[in-house]
Amino acid sequence: MSSLPPCPKCESSYVYEVQALLACPECGYEWNPSEESQDEDALIIKDANGNLLAEGDNVTLIKDLKIKGTSTTAKIGTKVKIGRLVEGDHNIDCNIKGIGPMMLKSEFVKKAND
Repeated sequence: MSSLPPCPKCESSYVYEVQALLACPECGYEWNPSEESQDEDALIIKDANGNLLAEGDNVTLIKDLKIKGTSTTAKIGTKVKIGRLVEGDHNIDCNIKGIGPMMLKSEFVKKAND
């Protein structure tokens, strides 16, 4: 049996050594086992000031936002808790009190100081 760790991408047990690297024949991923693994597929989303956002962070609206299809407006300064971060144009999935579930663009929020 092999004492090599499984592939971090596909969890395959068919890993082999290539000089100082480990390689997976199933997905083709190569990595250095002595370095800490970093998630290359991690979603990097920043607010209007360039701060990194994460799920569960509190953000504040920096602009009044008209809600499409209604006469409601989300006012500047409204605090919102990020439910999840997704890829795409509107990359923040959240729930705004009094309005309901929304998708926001990260360029219209700033990280709130809790």
